[in-house]
Amino acid sequence: MSPLDRKLARDLWNARGQGLSISLVVACGVTLLVMMSGLVSSLDATRAAYYDRYRLADVFAPVKRAPRALLDELEALPGVTTAVGRVSGGALIDLPEQSAPIRAQAVSLPDFGRAALNEIHLTRGRRPNAARPQEIVLLAGFAAAHAISPGAELAATMQGVQQQFVVVGLAEAPEFLTTLAPGEMAPDDARFAVLWLSETALEAAFDMEGAFNEALLKLDPGIATAAVIDGADRILERSGSLGAYGLEDHLSDRFVTEEIKGLRASTNIVPPVFVAVAAFLLYIVMARMIQNEREQIGLLKSFGYSDLEVGWHYTKFVLVIASVGTLLGCGFGFLAGRAMANLYQQYFKFPFLVFQIPPAVLGIGLCSSLLAAAAGGLLVVRRVFALSPAVAMRPPAPPSYTKSGRWLKSLLKAFDQPSRMVLRQLLRQPGRTALAITGIAVGMALSVAMLAIMTSFQESIDQSFTMMDRSDMSVVFVEPRDLTVVHELRRLRGVLEAEPVRAVPVIFRNGTLSYRGSINGYRAEPALQRALDEDLDPIFIRGEGLLLSKPLAARLEVSAGDTVQVDVREGRRPTLELPVLAVTKSLVGAPAYYEIGALNRALKEDRRTSAVYLTIDTQESDQLYEAIKNMPTVAGVTLKQDARESLERMMNEGAGGVRYVMAFIAGLITFGIVYNSARIAFAERSRDLSSLRVFGFTSGETAYVLLGELIVLSLLALPLGMLLGHYFAIAVAEGFSTDLYQIPAEVPVTAHAGATLAVLLATFCSAALVKRDLDRLDFVQALKSRD
Repeated sequence: MSPLDRKLARDLWNARGQGLSISLVVACGVTLLVMMSGLVSSLDATRAAYYDRYRLADVFAPVKRAPRALLDELEALPGVTTAVGRVSGGALIDLPEQSAPIRAQAVSLPDFGRAALNEIHLTRGRRPNAARPQEIVLLAGFAAAHAISPGAELAATMQGVQQQFVVVGLAEAPEFLTTLAPGEMAPDDARFAVLWLSETALEAAFDMEGAFNEALLKLDPGIATAAVIDGADRILERSGSLGAYGLEDHLSDRFVTEEIKGLRASTNIVPPVFVAVAAFLLYIVMARMIQNEREQIGLLKSFGYSDLEVGWHYTKFVLVIASVGTLLGCGFGFLAGRAMANLYQQYFKFPFLVFQIPPAVLGIGLCSSLLAAAAGGLLVVRRVFALSPAVAMRPPAPPSYTKSGRWLKSLLKAFDQPSRMVLRQLLRQPGRTALAITGIAVGMALSVAMLAIMTSFQESIDQSFTMMDRSDMSVVFVEPRDLTVVHELRRLRGVLEAEPVRAVPVIFRNGTLSYRGSINGYRAEPALQRALDEDLDPIFIRGEGLLLSKPLAARLEVSAGDTVQVDVREGRRPTLELPVLAVTKSLVGAPAYYEIGALNRALKEDRRTSAVYLTIDTQESDQLYEAIKNMPTVAGVTLKQDARESLERMMNEGAGGVRYVMAFIAGLITFGIVYNSARIAFAERSRDLSSLRVFGFTSGETAYVLLGELIVLSLLALPLGMLLGHYFAIAVAEGFSTDLYQIPAEVPVTAHAGATLAVLLATFCSAALVKRDLDRLDFVQALKSRD
C-alpha cells in the first residue's frame, strides 16, 4: 500500500462512526430507488408471463346474442389468430351470513378440455362436469374470504331464477386479478365472486344455446387493436354489439396497469428526492470534514504530492463512504423489493412471481451516489488546493468581526458565558451555520411530505364518502330502467330517500387523445351523490354540457369552454359533441357528469336510470335487503360502508402501502442528518471542549456549549423545513396519484407537528449519544492533536 492509501485506511477507521452514519443515509436513498424500481419491473414481468401462460385475450367483444357461426368471420379478421365465443352474465349470491346480496359474474368453460383463451388456474379441486350442470368452480379469493371449500353448496340467482350449486373447485384467472364489480371504486374479495360453469349449463341458464354473448380475440404480436375492434364491431353489429374493447380497457387489467403506472410515477419522483437529499447531506458533511483536513493537505503538498494525487486521495475517502452506502442500499433494496413484491403477489392473486431488478437500476443507484459524492468532495477541496503548502499548513486567518462586533457584543450581554460561546460559534461562521440549518430542514421536509401523504390518503377517503357520497347504499340494475323504479324503491320499507343516476359507458376523444370511461347522469342538484369544486362546494349540474373531473380533463388536455367527442358504447351508440362547462374535483376515479334528463334525451331514451342511491333506516335494513334480493332486474347492491373499507384496504395494501416504507426511510434520514451534525461538531471541537474542562468547566457546561449549538440549529431549521415540506408534499402527491385515485397535495398542521416532533426527538437522541462520547473523551489525547 502506498503512504496515501495507508493514511486513507487510518482516516476511515478514525471517522468510522461518522462514515457509517453517512453511508446509512446514502443507503436509505438507494434502498428506495432499488426497491421501487424492482417492484415495478417484477409486477410488469409477472403480469406479462401470467397473461401469456394462460392465454388472456387481447380484445373483448360483448354482444347481446350472436350465433357461433360469426366466430369464423371474427377469426378471419387481419391480425386475429384465435376467436372464441363464451357466455357470461351477472348473478347474485345469497350467503346465510350476509344480509345484502353479493354481486357475481358467471363465466362459461368448455365442456371438454382447456379453454383456448382465458384459461383458469385451479388452486383446489377440479373443473365442472358438463353432465352435472349444478357444479361450479369458484373464485379462490372469494372462497377464502368466506371460508368456502370444495364440496360446499352455494345459492345464486341468474336471470331472476335462484339455483343451488355445488363448488367442485377453486380457481384464479388472469382476467380477474382484481375482483372489481362494475361501478365499484375498489376491489373486494368478499363482495364480488366469479362462478365458472360448463358451457352447456350456462347456455341453458342464460338461454344461449348455440350462441354466445362475448367474443374473445387473440392477436398477432404487434397488431394494433383499433382496426380489429372496428372490424369486430362491424361483424357483431347486427347481433347487438355492446362495443368491443382492448385488453387495456378491461376492468381488471386497467386496475393493475394503473397500479403499476402509479408505482412507476412514484419511482420517477420520490426516490430521486430521497437520493438528492442524501447527496446534499453527504456534501454538507464532507465539506466540514475535509475543511478540517486543511493542514494535512498542506503537509502532503509540502512533501511533493501533486494537487491531483491529494485530490484523488480525498475523493477516494468520499467514494469509499458512498460505496458502502450504495452497496448497503442495493442489498436492502433487493430484500425490501422482494418483500413488497410478495405482498403484491398476494394482493393481485398471481399464482407465481417473476422477481427481477434491472441491472440498469443498480447502475443508476451506484453512479448517482458516487458522482454526487465525488462532486461534493471536489467542490470542497478545490479552494484548499489553490493554496500553497505553507499557507495551507497555517490555520485559516480568523475572520474580522470589527463591523459586527459592537452589535454582537450588545446582543451577547444578556447571556451567560456558555450561551455566548454557542452564539459566537453560530454567528461567526454564517456559511457553515446556513448549511447545517438547510441540511436539517431538508431532512425535516421529507418527514413533512410523507406525513402529509399519510394524512392525505385518509382525507381523500373521508371526502369521498362524506362530502361526495352521502348515501347509504346503491342499487344497480341489469339494464337501464324507467324512472318509476325510483318510486318503487322509495316505497320499500326502510328507504328514506332515493336518487337516480344514469351511468353510460363511453369513449371520450379530443383529437388523438382518448379515454374509456363513463358519463354519470345526475339530477341538477343531487343530494346523495354530488360533484364538488376545488373548494369542496357542490356544483349545479347543467344540461348544456359536461362537467369533467380534474384527472379526466388533464388526460384529454381540455378545460372549460372546450368541446369533446363522446362515443357512447351502449344502446343506439350515438356519437355526441359536448362542451366542457367546468372542471370538478375528484379523489377517486376520473368521472364525468351530465344532467340526467339531458343525457337521456341525447341517447333518445327518455326517463331511464341505471342505478339508484338510497339512504336507509338501518333498523329496517334486513327486510330491505330481502326485498331487493327478490327483484329480478337488480344486478347488485353496494353498501357505502363496505365500499369505504375496500378503498381503505386498497390504499393500505396497494401502492399506498409503499408510503409506510417511505415514511420510515424519511425518519431515518431525518435522524441521520441531525446525528451527523452533532458528530461532526463533536469531532471538530473535541480539542476546544477538552480545554474548557481543563479551565474548570463542568461536564454539563461543556456539553451545553456543544449541544446548545445543535439545539439552536434544529430550532432554526423548523420554519425552513415546513416550507420545503410543502413543496416536497406536492411532488410526492403527484407521484402517488393515478387515474384510480388522486392524492390531495395538502399539508395539514398535524404533518408539521409530527415532523417537528421527529426533529426534536432526533436532536434529543443525538445529543444523548454525543454527550456519552463527550463524557468518555480523553482530554490529554485531544489536547495533543493540532486539528
